[in-house]
Amino acid sequence: MTLWRQRRGPGTALAGLVLCILIQTGHAADTGKITDPGSFLAQTENLRVKDHRQFAQRLVQIHRESPPLTTAEQWQLQYLDALEVSLEGNFGAANKPLRDVIDRSGDPTLAAKASVVLLTNLAGSHRYEDAFKLAQQLATDLPQIHDRTTRFQVLSGLSQMLNLAGQTDLAIQYARMMEDTVPAGVSLCDPHYKRVAALYNAKKLTSSSPDLKQAIDTCDAAQQPIYATAARLILITLHLEDHQPAKALTLLDRVAPSILKNHYYPHTLSALVHRAQAYEEMGRDDDARKAALTAVALARPGEINDWQKNAYEVLYRIAKRRGNMASALSYYEQYVTQDKGAIDDAAAQALAYQTVEQQVLAHKLETEALGKQNSVLRLQQALDTKAVETSRLYIALLLMALASIVLWLYRLKRSQLGFKRLSHHDSLTGIFNHQHFISEAERVLRLLQKKLGHACLVSIDLDHFKQVNDTHGHAMGDAVLKRAVAICQQHLRPTDLFGRLGGEEFGILLHECSREQGMDIANRIRITIGTTPMEEDGDGISISASVGLASTDSSGYELQRLCKEADAALYRAKRAGRNRVIADTEKDNLVEA
Repeated sequence: MTLWRQRRGPGTALAGLVLCILIQTGHAADTGKITDPGSFLAQTENLRVKDHRQFAQRLVQIHRESPPLTTAEQWQLQYLDALEVSLEGNFGAANKPLRDVIDRSGDPTLAAKASVVLLTNLAGSHRYEDAFKLAQQLATDLPQIHDRTTRFQVLSGLSQMLNLAGQTDLAIQYARMMEDTVPAGVSLCDPHYKRVAALYNAKKLTSSSPDLKQAIDTCDAAQQPIYATAARLILITLHLEDHQPAKALTLLDRVAPSILKNHYYPHTLSALVHRAQAYEEMGRDDDARKAALTAVALARPGEINDWQKNAYEVLYRIAKRRGNMASALSYYEQYVTQDKGAIDDAAAQALAYQTVEQQVLAHKLETEALGKQNSVLRLQQALDTKAVETSRLYIALLLMALASIVLWLYRLKRSQLGFKRLSHHDSLTGIFNHQHFISEAERVLRLLQKKLGHACLVSIDLDHFKQVNDTHGHAMGDAVLKRAVAICQQHLRPTDLFGRLGGEEFGILLHECSREQGMDIANRIRITIGTTPMEEDGDGISISASVGLASTDSSGYELQRLCKEADAALYRAKRAGRNRVIADTEKDNLVEA
């Protein structure tokens, strides 16, 4: 990671937060005496990502009261205990109880859950070869897992583990599979966060990415604060990478109560290091040093991670600026140790992944070879015992089955493409619908802003269209809309965006187009609409259009402002008598039919 440049600026104070963060989980909340252990354990498991502190308190309570448990409930409690140890970051202590649950509980659903936690633990403790082997086994067993909840959890574990191990493309793929397997009553928070985390590690995420906002909003709505806080910590990291420490500190203050309440170790450590980095860039070295020292003290002995590396990096730079070379050298040595550990860890990930891939490939080749030998033997036996006519019949049946499968897959693919097109296009006219037009227009404007390109937003409204529906019927109204769209498309380029905004109103984003060119195109469209008779079943009518235009030259690249200016120009055209084009900067100089 590159060194953070020093910057000065306002920010929020660290006072009191460090002490609060270090407060340990208190006594168990009083939930009443446990009368139904099975329900109590199920409710406790549901709290694992919603309220970590209450999750831990309920485990303390059930151990304190020691109610009679069935064998299945004892295994469930052992799984939850191991899960809590894992959430606290003590992976080694959790792994043996988890393996016992997997091997001895006799409950396939509970074993799958424990496998997911074990998978994350192996990756978190840098045992990547074991983790990849377990991931390969879970991925192999996935088609046989029909319980929707269990399948969802296995996909979640695979996505998280592969992301930790640096296989971000696979992590994103599994996160998307999670979205298609969400159980009833479960939100999209988990898959949205998993996708965002993988996109961040793949360097495909920015602070303004819609995926990141969607993950935060979804997890907030689902009341899952651990995931919501994790997503906001990613946003804080992106603010720091964009050299916006004030934004980072504001967001850190906002998530501090959630971090304090849930007492989740990775979030606590991450928030401290982010504060240190933000304070340093703002020139507040004293606050930065306090936060970094607290993070270093909080970390476990011998632990290697990016948080500690960044904390030592901050301490090194501050000591160096103050001329304390002995401390600077000591901090730099710690930074180098963490950095080397991170590099070695990345190499271990790659080597473990390649090793397991080679083992899987070798096993697959061996299996295929044995399968071919068995096929030859079976074929020879079949030829000895069956007549040629029977063999031909089998072949014909096989071909028919394959043809049916191919036809079914073809129809399924066509249906999927059709549904995708319907979600983006207006059903009557075939052009973009309102939502997709706005989304694509924002994307194009962001690209144009980066290279200082030009664009015009054109708003078109058919004059007196309600009278067409009232006088000639809705069938004629639909025909008029289709004909107007066809006329517009004759004057547009492949790069231009065209969408129906609602009713008889249309929007066009002219790509790489100056204001003068946009006026020319808009006027040609208006003239063609006004001079082209609309006919349906022998009935003919004439119709005109009023057009408003806004240009990035005068209104900037923000879509909301462009829409506002184009609509204002359109309303001026309506008030001026309709059937004309008016641009955003025009007041009296109107372009008429």
